[in-house]
Amino acid sequence: MSGKIQMPQGALRQAAFTAFLKLHPATQLRNPVMFLVYVCALSASGLYIYDTLAGTELAGAPSRFTLWISLWLWFTVLFANFAESVAEGRGRAQAQSLRSLRKDVDAKKIRSKDKRSDYQVVSASSLHKDDLVLVQAGDFIPGDGQVIDGIASVDESAITGESAPVIRENGGDSDAVTGGTRVLSDWLVIRITANAGESFIDKMVSMVEGAKRQKTPNEVALSILLAGLTMIFLLAIVTMLPFSLFSIAQSGHGSPVGILILISLLVCLSPTTIGGLLSAIGIAGMNRLLKANVIASSGRAVEAAGDVNVLLLDKTGTITHGNRQAEEFFPADGVTIQVMAEAAQLSSLADQTPEGKSILALARRRYGQPELTCNPDASEVIAFSAETRCSGIKLPNRQIVKGASDAIENIVKPLGGAIPDSLRRKIEDIGRAGGTPLVVAEGAKVLGVIYLKDIVKIGIKERLADLRKMGIKSVMITGDNPLTAAAIAAEAGVDDYLAQATPEAKLKLIRKMQSGGELVAMVGDGTNDAPALAQSDVAVVMNSGTQAAKEAGNMIDLDSDPTKLIEIVQIGKQLLMTRGSLTTFSIANDLAKYFAIIPAAFASTYPELMMLNVMHLASPISAMLSAVIFNALIIVALIPLALKGVAYRPVGAAALLRHNLLVYGLGGVIVPFIGIKAIDMLLVAMGVV
Repeated sequence: MSGKIQMPQGALRQAAFTAFLKLHPATQLRNPVMFLVYVCALSASGLYIYDTLAGTELAGAPSRFTLWISLWLWFTVLFANFAESVAEGRGRAQAQSLRSLRKDVDAKKIRSKDKRSDYQVVSASSLHKDDLVLVQAGDFIPGDGQVIDGIASVDESAITGESAPVIRENGGDSDAVTGGTRVLSDWLVIRITANAGESFIDKMVSMVEGAKRQKTPNEVALSILLAGLTMIFLLAIVTMLPFSLFSIAQSGHGSPVGILILISLLVCLSPTTIGGLLSAIGIAGMNRLLKANVIASSGRAVEAAGDVNVLLLDKTGTITHGNRQAEEFFPADGVTIQVMAEAAQLSSLADQTPEGKSILALARRRYGQPELTCNPDASEVIAFSAETRCSGIKLPNRQIVKGASDAIENIVKPLGGAIPDSLRRKIEDIGRAGGTPLVVAEGAKVLGVIYLKDIVKIGIKERLADLRKMGIKSVMITGDNPLTAAAIAAEAGVDDYLAQATPEAKLKLIRKMQSGGELVAMVGDGTNDAPALAQSDVAVVMNSGTQAAKEAGNMIDLDSDPTKLIEIVQIGKQLLMTRGSLTTFSIANDLAKYFAIIPAAFASTYPELMMLNVMHLASPISAMLSAVIFNALIIVALIPLALKGVAYRPVGAAALLRHNLLVYGLGGVIVPFIGIKAIDMLLVAMGVV
């Protein structure tokens, strides 16, 4: 994906066809402004048919002009439908692209849990939750799942658009796999986590297709405002004919204003420009978010992102990589680094956690230790337990363990050993730096300490600085102790942090901020983040996150990039700016059309009003027709802007208001003068008027 989704060939033709289907009254009724235009088009068409059949001019104009007005009123409705259809067409193209990822491939369903080679080939669509499958190099992953054994490189470009393969293995934040992706090397044993029809891709398709039907609160409010303005104009127009008749009765000269002119006046003065583009703006905003590899459950979240001023980030898996990594070995006094490295490696041979694997990797990579394997016949594994808080291995005549400093001290002290003071100081230094110290001991002798470090993701500090420039405060929330939290917060560059955070504490913090008027966004990936994600105004969940987190959030980042919120906020702000800019243009646009059509509307009753014909239009009929044509064409002209959006600029509200008034307000006044005059000249040149 990644912005590569294009509308298929014939999509514009399909959008044009859909525009006609949307002429159904029930569809038009959803948009009060355009429904009024729809009713006016029906009325004008009825007047044309009556005048043609009866040979009269009930419309107040020759029948051929009634026909012209009728056609352009229908074009106005169709152009508005077309704008919405084009935006929806992009969403359908994206949904179709997602559907293509669903593959009914063969799956190697494992019969025996303890023997991966014992499998039967079945259809992927027959798999159920908790089934185990074997996926080997070249195979497509048959469904969403969790890696429980093996390690492999996986091509996820079909989902994320990134060409570089990713490593998937058991443990940490790299054990989630998505159906439809392909294993490039090695093998994986996967536990299926979703039944057929409930996969991540199925949910994405559902969200993409269903998102366009929900209006955001601001959009609803704007719709009400536009409907209110339209109603005001409707009431004003309804009184004009009686007023015209009364004036003629009093003055004894002149003719009443025509019904066709009143219909045209109502359409031109109503905010049809923004009314015709409103739906397209909202749908296009969601499409832009999808191009950024973020799936939103509704337009509400996209719009809310534009107003976010606080961002909460979970530390593990969001600011830092999900697993601590062995950074360095520090031997005790009198112990060589090679002896320490050998003991660290031996104590971790049976440790299948990401931390244990990183210790083995560090011992071999930096300290040249030979690659060893755990021999069950010659060794006994000391498994980690909550009671002992250590793990290790028993060899003939040797016992090596690693664990928390107090746990190791409890082991060596009865044997006459102790942690040297110099090593205690190193343990304290590691703690102050935000790391985790693991002490290694052989028998009664303490050999040294392993420095495990939370690895802050590359570029996080710079991205958080960009958020700060946008007026968004970043807060890290973590279950770590305050010392570790402070160190990671300083390295990552967050504005504040909450240490020793329980799910209840996260929830309480968010509610406190929201009660103070803050709009809160949260980025998370774990099950313990789910309550806070559900409470947040904008909840972005990493694609690598747990199922509980994904269900609690209202956005899913396919790239699992915690700083993606910057793009999400920009798209949200762009949506709000686009809507505000085009609303400003639409209202200013009506002001200019007022000068074109008001003199024409009442010229027959008050000839003196032609003095207001500042545009020097050819005739009242020409002025009326030119304004109606312009009113339709301006919707088409603004469709590209509605779909692309106004360029985002990080400026304050006051500066943004000035910019909109200058560019779109002034432009909304000037453009109609030029456009209506040009159409008037063209109509005269063609002999239409």
